[in-house]
Amino acid sequence: MYTQALNTSDAEDRQIEDAARAGLFQARIDAEERIEPNDWMPAAYRKTLTRQISQHAHSEIVGMLPEGNWITRAPSLRRKAALLAKVQDECGHGLYLYAAAETLGTSREELVDLMLAGKAKYSSIFNYPTQTWADIGAIGWLVDGAAIMNQIPLCRCSYGPYARAMIRVCKEESFHQRQGFEIMLTLCRGSDEQKAMAQDALDRWWWPVLMMFGPPDNASQHGDTSAKWKIKRFSNDELRQKFVDATVPQAQFLGLTIPDPDMTQDEAGHWVYSPIDWEEFNQVLAGNGPCNRDRLAARRKAHDEGAWVREAAAAYAAKRSRRDVAQAAE
Repeated sequence: MYTQALNTSDAEDRQIEDAARAGLFQARIDAEERIEPNDWMPAAYRKTLTRQISQHAHSEIVGMLPEGNWITRAPSLRRKAALLAKVQDECGHGLYLYAAAETLGTSREELVDLMLAGKAKYSSIFNYPTQTWADIGAIGWLVDGAAIMNQIPLCRCSYGPYARAMIRVCKEESFHQRQGFEIMLTLCRGSDEQKAMAQDALDRWWWPVLMMFGPPDNASQHGDTSAKWKIKRFSNDELRQKFVDATVPQAQFLGLTIPDPDMTQDEAGHWVYSPIDWEEFNQVLAGNGPCNRDRLAARRKAHDEGAWVREAAAAYAAKRSRRDVAQAAE
């Protein structure tokens, strides 16, 4: 009985201590202080960030595939070089983000293994195919445009490593967005066939891009907590509306038609879009999108073919470590 009473007292003390730490932690968040890797943080905060940052990293890496498919088929050397540079940028973004996620205590290998096993998500948008060159323009204009809308607030995320990584990512994504818009502008000022190609790409990408921002606020699982901890600064619906309001005038400038005949503009100047087909979104997340299996198969193949590089690096690191130990002993 005495031992049990001691254990109960210790547990209560730990609960009081954790509650006090959580209060101080939230006070730091409310004061706009940055949380760093060595700072105390609630387990749920660490888990939420690991999930979000790793999914972001997976999205950057998987996102290389639909565009990489067009590197050898770009219509000119200039377009080829620009697209190659963009794909390299996306790879770099993935590496920045995996490094940020690792500061939370989960290794890159674990994160990648979860993605390859289909247990970790990446953005649903990358499960759609790139059928024509205009799709590369649409991805830059729309997909990267939506990413910028979502990611700029992350530069003020409460977690320092994530916020700092996003500063460079956003700068490069902004360039990608302008590159995509310029491709669409060139097509729209070209032949009738080229403009029709641009319109077709817009028709196919518009609704999946709106789904990129995530489910509506009343169905979001993590929105309230992420807002409380200032991981996210705006809700899914707020970001989606900001994107629509910014993009409709751009489509009008291009001479393209948003594939939403019922869209109207309200008195405040916001463009009111039709209901989104969330069943399609859920199906893609469940692995039933047009390219889900192809994307994961491509990543698994690349991972397997790169095994010798990882093994060689590990062997070199081990050899160097043994040498350093031997030198220290002398």
